[in-house]
Order: sequence, then C-alpha cells, then structure tokens
Amino acid sequence: MTTSTSRVPFLDVASMARWVAHRGPEALIGHLVDALEVDFARWPDLDKRPRIASHSRDGVIELMPTSDDVTYGFKFVNGHPRNPARGFQTVTAFGVLADVRNGYPTFLAEMTLLTALRTAATSALAARYLARSGSRTLALIGAGSQSEFQALGMRAALGITHLRVWDTDPGAQAKLARHARALGFEVHEASSGEDAVTGADVITTCTADKTNATVLTHDMVFRLAHP
Repeated sequence: MTTSTSRVPFLDVASMARWVAHRGPEALIGHLVDALEVDFARWPDLDKRPRIASHSRDGVIELMPTSDDVTYGFKFVNGHPRNPARGFQTVTAFGVLADVRNGYPTFLAEMTLLTALRTAATSALAARYLARSGSRTLALIGAGSQSEFQALGMRAALGITHLRVWDTDPGAQAKLARHARALGFEVHEASSGEDAVTGADVITTCTADKTNATVLTHDMVFRLAHP
C-alpha cells in the first residue's frame, strides 16, 4: 500500500518464517513474555473491548481491536477445527497498526505464526505468576501444533523439562511426542486426560474444539493442587 507521503511496511509469511527461524521460537516466546508483562502493567491505558466474533457451522472469524493514545491495532483471525481434514490450516491471521493522530496505517503483518507465539507467551506469563516454584512437568491436553509452542513457552518461562501429553487423536499425540523429544523434552504419552495431569506441575489445554466437550474437570485440577 502506498500513500502520497509514505509506504506501509508489510511483513509477509515468508519473512515472518525466516525471522522466527533465525531467532528461534523459544527465545522469541521468552521475549514476548517480558513484553506482555509490560503491556499488562499498562492495562488502564489501553482501550479494551470484546472481540467481534462471527460464528458459523464451520468455525469462527474474529476481529480483535485495541489502542492507546498513540497506536491503534487489530488482528483478524479465524478458528476452523475441521480445516486440517480439508487441507487448510486451523488458524490464519493478519494484523494492522495505525497512527492514532491521523488514522494512517503504519504496519501490516502476517500473524498466523505470531498468534501461536503470542498465545504461548500469554500462557507462560500466567504460569510465571501462578505456578509453584520449581515446576518442571507440564501436562498438555491436546496435541495440535499449538502444543509445541506451549511447551517451548513454558520451558522459556519456568524451565519445564518433562511433558505429559494426551490427545483424542493418537496420531497427533505421537507426532507431538516425537517433536518434543527432538526438542530435548522428556515425554510421557498418556492414556487419558487423567493420566496426563497425574504428577504435573502445570496443565495447559490446547484444543480448537467448538463443542461443549469436557477435557479438564475440577477433580483433575484439584489433584494437581493437592498431590
């Protein structure tokens, strides 16, 4: 996009992938945790409103806007759980920044990878404040692509070394186990959600299921809090 006075930078998919590969996803998530901590400390300064969601039988498309007195930004993102079976990604996203003073866009970026990094960083930030000191074991319920980012984020924030993973799809669970071991984690492939959380210090759910399926119960969490 070009205006009479400026050209808006665009970060495309290939450039985003090169940036993540060069810096390393775990290191990037660690930096994002620190950045998010600063942003959450500015909570009163941010214009906050519920995401605008358009639901369909196939999934959801959402617009997520926010701003302060300098910058306006939004993210467009979808969530379509059945997409992989049809040859598409579950999630795609892009975002825009604009100058509040004149409304001009200042940056346009692909955000599919960034969404995965930011989601993991937010989980890791919560764990930084809520997890017990010395936590080393993470239970992952749901073994899609987001689960690998979650594991890296928890290692960056807490030093997680052991994963206990479970998914209703044995193939997804086996794939996560292979990838996680290659990344240096000790992995237990659980036989159920209950098995996954047994002995865990932190539990993370990673599922795009739009139904009312219960993947984590009060009793499962209670056992974690009261070993």
